Amino acid sequence: MPPVDLRLETLAGVLHGDVLVQIHCYKASDMAEMVAVADESGFKIRSFHHALEAYKIRDLLAGARDRDQHPGPTGGGSSSRRSMAFRRNTALVTQQGGRATIHSDSAIGIQRLNQDAAKAMAAGRAAGIAISDDQALRWVTANPAWVLGIDDITRDARARQARRRRGVERLAALGVQPRRAGDRRRRGSPMTAARARLPADFELANSATQRVP
Repeated sequence: MPPVDLRLETLAGVLHGDVLVQIHCYKASDMAEMVAVADESGFKIRSFHHALEAYKIRDLLAGARDRDQHPGPTGGGSSSRRSMAFRRNTALVTQQGGRATIHSDSAIGIQRLNQDAAKAMAAGRAAGIAISDDQALRWVTANPAWVLGIDDITRDARARQARRRRGVERLAALGVQPRRAGDRRRRGSPMTAARARLPADFELANSATQRVP
């Protein structure tokens, strides 16, 4: 048995599939080169980060996914480097069958990822790409969880809501009326009533899409 070389442990983890490979790049040529290297060397690429030109090789990325590499772009939703020209990137990759995500390196930008997803969805729909609300929501929930390898722990929002509904139904069958935390404080609040009238981010995106000629 060869001696253990700790300097090569990370590389061994990559080749064995224990380390999820995350690649930071922007250009389509760089991503295509890395896909070729992964094919030749026998390791899998988990995701390309930023990947502004992913839409140019979306067929290649979808094909790599079929080869069990699963590379997909992750866009920096609030990054200043994300220009108007690339707003359709996420929708185009999703249309091709890629697993796209939207994230941010900013502690402030991460609070508005739902708005970034809505903007990308609106841009895709304006271009004639049928992006559903569910697909857009996955850009900031289930897909990033998969990129990190924690999707089996977090699951997606729909699964959690389904479990919550089943729990409520079981309580109702026992004659127990569940009460959400803070109901007493929120009941009758003018602010609550005002918020209920505000449109959701996805609704705003839909209305923006409908205004596009």
